[in-house]
Amino acid sequence: MIPVDLDALASCLASPACLVTQTTSGLIIGMLLFLVAVGLTLIFGVLKVVNFSHGAFYMFGAYFAMTVYQLTGSFALAILAGAAGTAILGLIFERVFMSRVYGRDVLMQLLVCYAFVLIFDDVVRMIWGPEFKSMGMPAAFQVPPLFIAGGVVPPYYLLLIGVALAAAVVLGLGLARSRIGKVIRAAAQNPGMVSALGINTGLIYGGVFALGGMLAGLAGALAAPVRSLTPGMGFSVLIESFIVTVIGGMGSILGALIGALLIGLIRSFGSLGFPLFTEGLMYLFMVIVLVSRPTGLFGKEVA
Repeated sequence: MIPVDLDALASCLASPACLVTQTTSGLIIGMLLFLVAVGLTLIFGVLKVVNFSHGAFYMFGAYFAMTVYQLTGSFALAILAGAAGTAILGLIFERVFMSRVYGRDVLMQLLVCYAFVLIFDDVVRMIWGPEFKSMGMPAAFQVPPLFIAGGVVPPYYLLLIGVALAAAVVLGLGLARSRIGKVIRAAAQNPGMVSALGINTGLIYGGVFALGGMLAGLAGALAAPVRSLTPGMGFSVLIESFIVTVIGGMGSILGALIGALLIGLIRSFGSLGFPLFTEGLMYLFMVIVLVSRPTGLFGKEVA
């Protein structure tokens, strides 16, 4: 029997303070998931590769940010290190390993990615140790929280939400209107034609993979002050990111944003009404979406 506390959920929905607090919690979950999921869906949309190792870049982003913050005391440098470090790591990983399995059987791609999940986790254990670590909240954000309609909103949450929204806008506009964005979209649709026009598709693939890694690393760096850091921390966020991409539609940036926000809100409010079935609610929602729309909310039918 599944314990249900609908009274607690109804009481929260009727209370502006609780509604603000839970919505904010859902938004930060959703925004972190979006940054990871949009990199995952971008890589799939262009490279047609299901990057099962993507969660490791989220993990490395958090550890890179923690290390730089401890060395410099600068949170801005920590965020930059988390994003830039994982971008470089993603580029190396794609050029040296993933480029060799393009067009191969999907099982081969998954095996390569899963192998590196284990390798990356062990690398983190060797460098930073197996125990839980904490970066701590930067001094600039160790201030009293904001109160909106009686609800508690930590200032750092607003920064996290703002950075994720800015990334969504820049990524969406960049792919839609910039020249490089048009080339990337063309490479996703017809890489042979793009190559025939003299454009280096290998460079495009490497850049897209680096961008995906950078977004995951940015999410990890932003999560470091509010999450515990441990080897393997990327696996759970990877699973939820796959749920987001399936719900939103593989290859859709808007779908990744909407799907991530929905999952974040389901987790936040579901923990009140269905405290022991919160994970199940995510999967149940995914099943409902797939049954009604197999390509996801914003996915396109393949001809």
